[in-house]
Amino acid sequence: MSAHRSAAAARPIEQRLLLTVTLCLMAAGAVMVYSASSARTLLEGDGDGSGYLVKYIAYGSIGLVLMQALSRCGLETIRRLTPLLVLVAFGLLIAVRVPGLGVEVNGARRWIGAGALQFQPSEAMKLALVLYAARLIATDPGRIRTLRGMASPLLLVAGLACAMVATQPDLGTAIVIAMTVGALLIAGGVALRNIALVVGVSVALVAIFALLEPYRRARLSSFLDPWADAQGSGFQAVQGQIALGSGGLFGVGLGQSVQKVFYLPEAHTDFILAVIGEELGLAGVLGLLLLYGLLGYAGLRIAKSAKGAYAKLLAAGLISLILCQAILNTFAVLGLAPLTGVPLPFISSGSSSLMVMLAAIGLLMNVARGGTPHLRALTVTRGRPPGERGADRDRGRRDGGARRAGARGRRRAAG
Repeated sequence: MSAHRSAAAARPIEQRLLLTVTLCLMAAGAVMVYSASSARTLLEGDGDGSGYLVKYIAYGSIGLVLMQALSRCGLETIRRLTPLLVLVAFGLLIAVRVPGLGVEVNGARRWIGAGALQFQPSEAMKLALVLYAARLIATDPGRIRTLRGMASPLLLVAGLACAMVATQPDLGTAIVIAMTVGALLIAGGVALRNIALVVGVSVALVAIFALLEPYRRARLSSFLDPWADAQGSGFQAVQGQIALGSGGLFGVGLGQSVQKVFYLPEAHTDFILAVIGEELGLAGVLGLLLLYGLLGYAGLRIAKSAKGAYAKLLAAGLISLILCQAILNTFAVLGLAPLTGVPLPFISSGSSSLMVMLAAIGLLMNVARGGTPHLRALTVTRGRPPGERGADRDRGRRDGGARRAGARGRRRAAG
């Protein structure tokens, strides 16, 4: 017991904070997934109402095992495997479009698998691109200083991934990918004028893409004025606002939401924040945002104290991935952004998203621990000038004990 306590105390404060907040978010997610889904599934005759909770716990357990494994895996190994991970992610995105492999739900073909064993490849692509961008920028930081170097190959690879994801269609995940890559470019030191140019082009492309399909145009118009078509395209946004407004300061009570049962679509996934607002009120929403704030604080502290450019960029990209998705979902529910369909990290019922988010936390914990001894040794050796390394060896001999006297020392001793 004492050894376990001493090992826990030896962990960096950022790692302990990261783990604590993640477990708190998962506990809140399990409670709210059950609350948001049980009543409706019972009324629809779909089991005893605990189906989504069981699924959340099952995939959450797998994600925790993956998190623990990645927190102990060597970062150098992950760095070497990154190109293979990107290729696998692209292969899975292609597999989604193959008849018989891809699963179509509500007109969207985003999943592969069967029954409860389904996986969303776009979630894996998000993590793979963070690993790829961090590796590329750390290997050749001068490359991204120009638009041409930034475009090839980073923006080309990220743009292809966004295009494949957006045409599934899953515009929300494509936006999360774009936001995360943008955050990594900023962390890598790209000039703000180049960032502004890339953002401008991206916004224009997203606007064109959104206007091509009638249902996307309807989503955009419902964002601008959801009450203009409250029974049509603006229905979900309006019901979400009603749920948030009904909660008041402290909510109507856990499990007492009315909107989740009869009115609010996707209450246990995209709009679970609205259920939190109705049942737990403004206090519950602010408490949840505080947890995300602590998560961001821990992640940025880890990035700041990480050893080496790759570890710093990896930590910055991972925490940006989590926070960008959380911000996009929150803004959509509050009516500050168009509906995108992205889940709330660790809270919404979404097996693929939950496992990928926990994998990101595992990698962050790995960086917080300093990576592997091999990676730390490489970082320290490469990061110091030769003279300083020699001084360290000399200091080690002085502090470590005996140093054999040279010829001058022996003459002095004889004299």
